[in-house]
Amino acid sequence: KRNNCGKALAIAREARDMHGGNGISDEYGVIRHVMNLEAVNTYEGTHDIHALILGRSQTGIPAFS
Repeated sequence: KRNNCGKALAIAREARDMHGGNGISDEYGVIRHVMNLEAVNTYEGTHDIHALILGRSQTGIPAFS
């Protein structure tokens, strides 16, 4: 989950860049995927938050006390 959202967002951004001006047009749908992935990344939490949660679950040591 931590890596998949980041990778998918990077790929969607690359696709948007490859399409140039059409990458932000509703006609192609690339921007829809970028916006959905941005929302998921915000809603689910950032890569760093997931890393802190994983670290705590593996070591039992909280990052913040």
